[in-house]
Amino acid sequence: MRDGKWITRCGSIKQAKYGDYFIHRTGHSIATEVHANGANMDDLEIHDERRILPNSLFSIEPGIYLPEFGVRLEVDVLVRPGSAEVTGRIQREIVTL
Repeated sequence: MRDGKWITRCGSIKQAKYGDYFIHRTGHSIATEVHANGANMDDLEIHDERRILPNSLFSIEPGIYLPEFGVRLEVDVLVRPGSAEVTGRIQREIVTL
C-alpha cells in the first residue's frame, strides 16, 4: 500500500482507535550520518521495491501523536544473511522530552 498507513489497517493501532494519529514514518535506513539512502521501510513518501540487503541497518520507529502529546518508539535492526538482530538496548522505560 502506498498511503503510509498500512500498519493501521491490520494492527492493534487501528483497533485501539489511534489510526488517525499514526503519522510518523515506519523507519529508515541508517548509515554513518543516521539517515541513509537504502531501501525505504514504508511507502510514506515514495514507493520502493528495493530489497533490504544483508549488513543493512534500519530503524523501526512507529509513532502516535495525539493533540496533547506524542509517543514514538525506535528499534534499530541489523540485517544479516538469513537473519536480523536488534542492535543496542531495548528501551523499556518512558523518557519525557
